[in-house]
Amino acid sequence: MNNRTYVVGHVNPDTDSIASAIGYAWLLRERDEIEAIPARVGATNLQTNWVLDRLSLEAPELLTDASPRFKNVARRMDTASPESPLREAWTIANRTGGVAPVVNGDGTPYGLITGLTLFSFLGEMVGSHPRRQEVGITEMLDMPCHEATDTGVPKFPAAARIRDALPLIFREERNHFLVIDEGGLYLGVCRQRDMLNPPRMRVILVDHNEAEQALGALEDAELVEILDHHRLGNPPTREPIRFTVDIVGSTSTLVAERIEEAGLSAPPDIAGLLLAGLISDTLLFTSPTTTPRDRRAAERLGRWAFAWGSPLKDENLESYGMQVLEAGAGLSTRDPDEIVDSDLKTYEAAGMKFAVAQVEVTDLMQLSKHLEPLSKALKELRRSRGLDFAMLMVTDVVRGSSSLILSNPPPILDDLPYPRQDDGTRRARGVVSRKKQLLPAILGLLGN
Repeated sequence: MNNRTYVVGHVNPDTDSIASAIGYAWLLRERDEIEAIPARVGATNLQTNWVLDRLSLEAPELLTDASPRFKNVARRMDTASPESPLREAWTIANRTGGVAPVVNGDGTPYGLITGLTLFSFLGEMVGSHPRRQEVGITEMLDMPCHEATDTGVPKFPAAARIRDALPLIFREERNHFLVIDEGGLYLGVCRQRDMLNPPRMRVILVDHNEAEQALGALEDAELVEILDHHRLGNPPTREPIRFTVDIVGSTSTLVAERIEEAGLSAPPDIAGLLLAGLISDTLLFTSPTTTPRDRRAAERLGRWAFAWGSPLKDENLESYGMQVLEAGAGLSTRDPDEIVDSDLKTYEAAGMKFAVAQVEVTDLMQLSKHLEPLSKALKELRRSRGLDFAMLMVTDVVRGSSSLILSNPPPILDDLPYPRQDDGTRRARGVVSRKKQLLPAILGLLGN
């Protein structure tokens, strides 16, 4: 884990979050020869799944939190069997610093032989009886390992968090513990001192900089860089890091610019993915977050992505862009609970905690038949997350407009500049960006 750097986007990842994680990890490997691993915090959405499938790419590794696991401190030491002669364990212990794992024939751990267990065994064999003192060391080393094995050693699953087991570790008068895999088979041995000071996971955050949007237990990680295009809300760091928050429409744009600065060209599949992230976040350049830099980056990515032999060789920016937007649009094929939770961001202001979700459609007319289940799902989301209020932004990606569904809004939000409709929703004409249009309007009222 010390040699790896995980590049990870925000919770409820969208296409830009996944694309920038994969694209930036590729750049770090190519340019800096870093073992960079793209990761995600949560399931990919329909649009992202379509893009990954179109480009024959795998989704990034799922990484729910940065807390060290037992597998990060386990050492796979050589083993002896319970019936093998003690001399085998003795040989292993001489090479490992005084510990020998004893493992059953089926791969499950039987226990550990340590200096303490050997001393106890010898004490029992020799004791205070004169005749026992005549027992030779060779004879004792021919006895089976199980005679000198501590079988009460705690066994920790490799994927379990170390921090959750610290109370048990502190209570145990042992220096070594066993680590097992998901099937209960021997995986290795870990030392107490390594568990109390485990290696920190190296993490780069992309497409977000707020701790609430990040993977869990971020405080346990070594945060080395942030690459983002959102408002500031960054977590504290132990030492200076590379921190980039720039005014562009997508983090994929920033990754594409760095690839160009390095004198490299992304392979067609990576370029196509970054282009999809850029298109998704700028709504094919119709969002007010779009900048000239996004357009230049899209042109460059298109040159790499639409090359001969590419999965996108027969596409162009317009055709591919519409396919990307349509892949993530629609309400009929998705569960209401999934819709309100898949592209969700939480915020805090004026002593209130709230969330704004967004879903894309190709026509707002379809909202009417889904309004009741969506409203119910939004209410349940607010209750389960302990939110003061919640909002769903249903965005028409073709006409560039949105409808807002609100759950338990405070009275101050009655002053939002979006007319209330007969069905209780609010029509936000020309509003497509949660970050640049809707959120500032909400925060402006709450700030008053």
